[in-house]
Amino acid sequence: MSDPKSSRHGSSSQAFALIPKPCNLQCKDFQEYLRTRNADTLEKLYNYPTICLAVYRELPEIARQFVIRILFVEQPVPQAVVTSWGSQHYAKEQAGATSCLSELNVWRVTAIPGGLSAWELCPTFKKNLKIALLGGGRPWSMSHTMEKDSKPRDIAFLDQYAMSRWRCVLYYMVGTGGTNKGQDNEVISPDAVIILLHANLMKRDEAGITITRQGFQFLLLDTQSQVWHFMLQYLDTCEERGLSLPECLSMLFQLSFSTLGRDYSSEGMSPKMLTFLQHLREFGLVFQRKRKEGRFYPTRLALNITNKVATAPTIVADEEKVQEGGYIIVETNYRVYAYTDSPLQVAVLGLFTELLYRFPNLVVGVLTRDSVRQALRGGITADQIISYLEQYAHPSMKFTESAIKSKSPLPPTVVDQIKLWELERNRFTYTEGVVYNQFLSQADFVTLRDYAQSIGVLVWQNERTRTMVVTKNGHDDVKKYWKRYSKSGGQ
Repeated sequence: MSDPKSSRHGSSSQAFALIPKPCNLQCKDFQEYLRTRNADTLEKLYNYPTICLAVYRELPEIARQFVIRILFVEQPVPQAVVTSWGSQHYAKEQAGATSCLSELNVWRVTAIPGGLSAWELCPTFKKNLKIALLGGGRPWSMSHTMEKDSKPRDIAFLDQYAMSRWRCVLYYMVGTGGTNKGQDNEVISPDAVIILLHANLMKRDEAGITITRQGFQFLLLDTQSQVWHFMLQYLDTCEERGLSLPECLSMLFQLSFSTLGRDYSSEGMSPKMLTFLQHLREFGLVFQRKRKEGRFYPTRLALNITNKVATAPTIVADEEKVQEGGYIIVETNYRVYAYTDSPLQVAVLGLFTELLYRFPNLVVGVLTRDSVRQALRGGITADQIISYLEQYAHPSMKFTESAIKSKSPLPPTVVDQIKLWELERNRFTYTEGVVYNQFLSQADFVTLRDYAQSIGVLVWQNERTRTMVVTKNGHDDVKKYWKRYSKSGGQ
């Protein structure tokens, strides 16, 4: 980018796209996801009663009260009346509920006789929420009756199947997908790999497909949050697969509202929804014996997928049971002892430690400069490594922490050394900016530099070489000021 010279003054500017700082994993809940959709997309989504019901369930409590009180009112309700429904002590909560309903396009402002402002529900949302609550409309695609299954599957089997399929995804992320294929010798599906790459949980490089910083954060989430984030990334790519976003989201919520342990029919589903069903089968959200069989069982991974307080208990894997109590001991000599036999936990430790020994219920490793730097090159930060070791520290380490009154259960020497290894790589701070140089006079340089400094966009300057760098966001303001200064003849 260059700024043409004008009048008797001259300068040039160049934009440098420097290495951006890695960003953290953004885990959106259902409301945050809907806020990223435009009004037309929300209108299409609200054509499905299941989506309207899911939106209603996820609303704040006060917002649900507002919706249910005006759902059967056939005329707009003045805003003053809606405000009077709540106490002034909860004015902040009321304002939050009002803003939430507006952002989700659940209701909108309209005028009533007398010039007053009023609220009215979006007609599409209102119609289909009534259908979801009262019945009617077209039957759900999963509502066909079926004969009793001759070989029914119980809940224990479905839980085991779901976690077996989901572990395939996690094993692949930590690099054991080629050697550990899960309990049933299952491998990850190509569709799951595409989603991992799209979500930036993994990346392609010279060494192949490796985990990213966001991928490591993903592994630290609970299973329910992992599945929801994964499915959001899938929905972002469904249009590229020739699938309809509203239909896929509606199907996902039908599964969310289903009964665990009950079989459902796939008859009457469109070919595209049958394809979507097969993808859910590969991810472990549904069980189906054969692809062409017209019977499937939703698993616990699909139930209450967006609900923060799920009515059906979530699957607690063996790894999570161990993690709750803590299983890692770190010594001052950088030795790491992990009391676990989970291949997933061992693989996660292998991302930043050099594994030495492995016994039936114990893994021994050591934190080395090379092992930590390898993790840092993959995008994992020192704070993430320390946080992981602290989060799953053995209870005996926590007793030591309370005895020495330390904030961290880890030895201070280990914490400091991990941070020092990271600082070896972070000797530079990268800032995206625009450089200005080739000023025809010192006065021009000083004038523009002082202006950039006054508005807080100056990053660096060298008066001897008449060179300065401003932030990318401040480039437009500085450029406009320079043009005005040039036209005025430096006055």
